[in-house]
Amino acid sequence: MKTAFALFFTALLVYNCEEKKQISSINPDNWAKRHIANLSATDSLEYGKSYLSIYSQIYSLTENKTHNLTAMVSLRNTSDTDTIYILNAQYYDTHGKPLRAYFNKPIFLAPMETADIVIDETDTSGGTGSNFIFEWKIPKNCPEPLFEGIMNSTMGQQGLSFTTQAKRIK
Repeated sequence: MKTAFALFFTALLVYNCEEKKQISSINPDNWAKRHIANLSATDSLEYGKSYLSIYSQIYSLTENKTHNLTAMVSLRNTSDTDTIYILNAQYYDTHGKPLRAYFNKPIFLAPMETADIVIDETDTSGGTGSNFIFEWKIPKNCPEPLFEGIMNSTMGQQGLSFTTQAKRIK
């Protein structure tokens, strides 16, 4: 009887210690706090669009072996006086297929504020050539937002990290 109880207790402990997986900071509560009413098409804000390359996987040793990475996407308001608006953050895979939008209403970033999106190391849906398109609006004479990708992985005593920066495409 003691053996059965010990086995049951051990199994229960192992089950409760398993890591619960949530994919890529999709929790809508993270973005709902930042939602604003729809911006008017006739407002005086300037429109822009930026492209950011992200790597959720990189090749290792050969093109047949990949290494998974955690990708952190940083959305930064570089203005110390103006609030900016991010209209859309669309995530695409290597083949250009849209994977997910992180919010469906415009969000705001207060002066000097940063918001983050995290692509979990276990989320390999983007592949080796994943990317984001951001659409945004800013007041006239306001600095453009900065979008950066920080990819990293640590295994044992090995560590790997690198960054990418967005390019304005419109």
